[in-house]
Amino acid sequence: MYLRTSTRKNRDGSTVSYLQLAENVWDPERKRSKARVVCSLGRADGKAQDRLRQLAASIRRHVSFEAIAALEPGWRFVNGWEHGPFHVLGALWERLGLRALIADAVRDEDRRIDFERAVFAMVANRCLAPASKLCCYESWLAEDVYFPEGEEVGLHHLYRAMDLLGRHKESIEEQLYWHLADLLSMDVDLIFYDTTSVYFEIDDEDEGEGSLRRRGYSKDGRGDRPQIVVGMAVTRDGLPVRSWVFAGNTADVTTIERVKDDLRGWRLNRCLFVADAGMVSEESLHVIAGGGMHYVVAAPCRRGTEVAQEVLSRPGRFRDVAQNLRIKEVWVGGGERRRRYVVCFNPLEAKRQREHRERVLAELEEELSSLGRGRNGPHPKRACELMASRRYGPYLRKLKGGMLRVDKGAIRERARRDGLWVIRTNDEELSAEDLALAYKQLMRVEETWKTMKSGLRIRPMFHRSPGRIEAHVFLCVLALLLERVAEQQCGESWRSIRRKLGSIKVGQLLTPNGTICQTSPAGADARNVLKKLKIESPPEVLAVD
Repeated sequence: MYLRTSTRKNRDGSTVSYLQLAENVWDPERKRSKARVVCSLGRADGKAQDRLRQLAASIRRHVSFEAIAALEPGWRFVNGWEHGPFHVLGALWERLGLRALIADAVRDEDRRIDFERAVFAMVANRCLAPASKLCCYESWLAEDVYFPEGEEVGLHHLYRAMDLLGRHKESIEEQLYWHLADLLSMDVDLIFYDTTSVYFEIDDEDEGEGSLRRRGYSKDGRGDRPQIVVGMAVTRDGLPVRSWVFAGNTADVTTIERVKDDLRGWRLNRCLFVADAGMVSEESLHVIAGGGMHYVVAAPCRRGTEVAQEVLSRPGRFRDVAQNLRIKEVWVGGGERRRRYVVCFNPLEAKRQREHRERVLAELEEELSSLGRGRNGPHPKRACELMASRRYGPYLRKLKGGMLRVDKGAIRERARRDGLWVIRTNDEELSAEDLALAYKQLMRVEETWKTMKSGLRIRPMFHRSPGRIEAHVFLCVLALLLERVAEQQCGESWRSIRRKLGSIKVGQLLTPNGTICQTSPAGADARNVLKKLKIESPPEVLAVD
């Protein structure tokens, strides 16, 4: 049997086509075969494809795939890929307007290939299987994902796309910000700025003006390696607004002036410099304030500081502002030089610190009792180790004879600060409640750096030129944006989203008449994720060759 099309001419001269299921039968009189119509399937119009699909589905219920393969030898399963996460990244890339922005930015460049596709491939690689550009080209694009648009992309195209991206980074970031501010209704009342360092696996610094890989204070504890300093401005939801790359020997405070200049003209109500106590000094705070920016920083509570002597000792009642958060506001000084502090108290954290201190003191008592007295007093080596220990040292004091004793004054001082932390700010418009909650949002910035270094694996970095180093960081920032948008809309982590989307796969089937690429049905979890993201499932048949 076979499917054939017959035509009929109407009186007005128009023709109508009909689909018919026919078979060849032997005519004994004429001694030759002839066609016999088994049934008519109706007109060959737009609805014919639906009728044929229903007929094929009905036939398949009675004929197994093995029977079809036996009738048509040469059917073979060729390849398969996990496709769900890659499909979602592509849909988000389109929705956020990144494809159009990057395509417009490189439109005037001398090119023979779609470099926007090369950029998307590298960004998706950071989200799914972060690796070097060489590994991305040789292994990931070639074997691990179904990406026919990237078949023409070569290794040199990836590097050239990075060069183009680095040259147009500032314009892309600004246009992307204005687009996302309206599309996602981003909360830009508060913008948090923070920095981190990324080290390289090399021994020597780069020489010459404009080089980035320099030695400096490493936040990864790798001061023996050259590094770069990466700055990022994010919203309170963790969405990246803009990123910067500075030389590795750049102090954090000196980056503020450039950040202020680059963000001038953007629709930002406030840009807050949020930092921990160990990151800033009195001089740096003056520089930040002089640059026209506001800061919210943790104030050190060490003995002898203004915080310990005046702020914590100031009487006043705490008031509840959130679960497990109580605050009180303290002003020190007068006139234009008065300083604003907010004392925060967490009862659960106070309980945890108290229990931890009790365990440490119990261990310390055992350590002290084990120090026997020899001819020259306590064992000097172990005593020195205890005094130098960050765990036990703060609770010890040495007597004139060299004996070690528990410092009860230090215990009382630390007990008085259980669950307390103090923040300082030069912003007089925000309420104390907003300041306390804003500082707690510093956790979002820390999570951003954690994602950049572990999930997206911003390092190891294999680039030398400043332009490609900046482009590599920008690729990681774009990948972070896609992940954060997915997390915000689904209410769960990207790791969980990716696991649920793993049920959507692509299979490549070789038939005698060509190759078919077909997707598997999405599971219940995958359908739920796609529904939250408002993304359609991939087509059942992706390609027929």
